[in-house]
This record gives sequence, structure tokens and C-alpha cells, in this order.
Amino acid sequence: MYFLYLYENFSAVERKCLDCGDTIRGRADKKFCSDQCRNNFNNKLNRDSNNFVRNVHGLLRKNRRILADLYDEGKTIIHKDALYAMGYNFSFFTHVIESPGGNRYHYCYEYGFREKGDDFIELKQNSQYIEYQ
Repeated sequence: MYFLYLYENFSAVERKCLDCGDTIRGRADKKFCSDQCRNNFNNKLNRDSNNFVRNVHGLLRKNRRILADLYDEGKTIIHKDALYAMGYNFSFFTHVIESPGGNRYHYCYEYGFREKGDDFIELKQNSQYIEYQ
């Protein structure tokens, strides 16, 4: 009798895809109608939590690329305004190292800088960072 009721009222047990809302066919424990819907649903869940990390990582990569390009061109002293003009963001760096002489270097991965005064910056590459990898 119970199965007859379920058969007659099939819409009462009809399952919907958690992403698109289409009817699900197949296994009883299935939650999504396709792999694409499953991926979309999980990407939406993770998007907000990963957005901040993704944005910060993008800024760090951009800063590193700017320092690396300048250093590879042989420039070791540059005006601070030149870094601003290239899009460098001084708020984002990976670590700070203070030298025995009291100089403070702000690094973005293996490339760093210290302020020399008069708005000039000295670029430096930390070879130890590469050895840690």
C-alpha cells in the first residue's frame, strides 16, 4: 500500500539538483544532475573564502615581478615614485629581515628593498631564500 502511494505521488519524492534545480535521475543518494552542477556548487561555496587569499597572492606576485624585473635589469637603486608608477603596493610583502647594521629589508619572496632616504630605495636579492626551498 505504501509503495502504491509513493508511485501515485511521485512528485512528493522527486529530488532536485542542489545547483540548477532540475530533476535528478539515478541513485537515491545523488545530489546533482551532472558533474558540471557539482563543480559549480562547490566552486560557489569556496569562492568567498578563497577570494581574499587569491587577491593577496595576486598583489604579492605583482610586487615580486616588479622587483625582479628591476633587479634583473641591473638596477639596485631606484626612486620610490618609480615603484609607485609601476603599480608596486608597499603594504604587501612576505617578510622583513633586519641586518646586523640595523637596515630593515622588506621582501616579497626572494626580492627585497630597503629605504635609503631621500625617497630612494635599494633593491636586493636574498639568495638564502632560494636555498630554503
